[in-house]
Amino acid sequence: MTLTRDFFKIGPARLFVHFAVLVIVVLWLIPTLGIFVSALRDKDQLVVSGWWTAFAGSSRTVAVRLGQPDQQKQEGAIYVISGNVLEGQQGRSIRAFGTRVQQPSAYKAGETADLGDGVSLTVAADGNYRYMKYAAFGPDDGGRRVYISVATPPEFTLQNYKNVLTSEGIGQSFINSLTVTIPATIIPILIAAFAAYALSWMEFPGRALLIALVVGLIVVPLQMSLIPLLRLYNGIGALLDAPSKTYPGIWFAHTAFGMPLAIYLLRAYIAGLPREIIESARVDGASDFEIFTRIVLPLSFPALASFAIFQFLWVWNDLLVAMVFLGTDRDHLVLTGALNALLGSRGGNWEILTASAFVTIVVPLLVFFGLQRYLVRGLLAGSVKGG
Repeated sequence: MTLTRDFFKIGPARLFVHFAVLVIVVLWLIPTLGIFVSALRDKDQLVVSGWWTAFAGSSRTVAVRLGQPDQQKQEGAIYVISGNVLEGQQGRSIRAFGTRVQQPSAYKAGETADLGDGVSLTVAADGNYRYMKYAAFGPDDGGRRVYISVATPPEFTLQNYKNVLTSEGIGQSFINSLTVTIPATIIPILIAAFAAYALSWMEFPGRALLIALVVGLIVVPLQMSLIPLLRLYNGIGALLDAPSKTYPGIWFAHTAFGMPLAIYLLRAYIAGLPREIIESARVDGASDFEIFTRIVLPLSFPALASFAIFQFLWVWNDLLVAMVFLGTDRDHLVLTGALNALLGSRGGNWEILTASAFVTIVVPLLVFFGLQRYLVRGLLAGSVKGG
């Protein structure tokens, strides 16, 4: 009764928020679960039924051939060709069969089908069949085509992931993405943390102008600055006689694109730290570098973690910047590029695509759930204080 009263005490606004969050979670969970289950299914089952039927088995129609006339045996007044259409297929059963492609499930398993002219056929659930005729089978009666609806139990395998990580080149692309993403996440955090401290607690000419410039750069579209940055990048490479597409180049490109947001978020947090702590450290003779490394950085971990989530997810899922600054050759192709290539070359192989997609999202999921408790804390901190 107490829980019921507490439930009805929840206001309409909060109830709506809870319902909206539940809807968002369900909308996110269903396709993610579908990708995970599909990547573990046998490829033959994947193409004939949806992932939601994975634990109930599947059914598919296949064409088989009956035995030849030289296999017939006479049983009284009838001639019989017998055998098993499921030979070598363990664990499968037949639900229905038919003799015409237009009606592949015209007869239930175990039922005797009258095919006319004194010919009949019986196909049991275990695959055993009896093809019967009141006269001897001639050469034209051999190898008759029959359609059967085969029920297969659920089959799960890790072979899809093995194929993806070895033969499809996703394994190398996975390493390439980690090589790009980890430094491209750490470098802007290090630089932005120093800049945010300087803009929050150090007095120097033009500080307000720099803050306004940082805020203005947040709204600059990436596509607008891509070509000028690429020309500058190629010019520096030509001047230094260095390759035009390297990992350090894409690290600095992602650093440049992520720096404005990083400085903005970190400054909002660092500026909200208690002034008494900073002033007490200065009275004790601590330099700005010591204050930053020993006081500000440890206290700013929630903000650092929240930006790390944003930056990591953005860089990991990026395709445009990676193709422009790193190229599309196999040795440097990132995971999103490899998956995009699979859409063209293996667009019909759903087992390959789903396994590749889940490999792509598993690392961002681990990063997000590992740091998500700091996300809201880091975003909201500093929202009610100013420095």
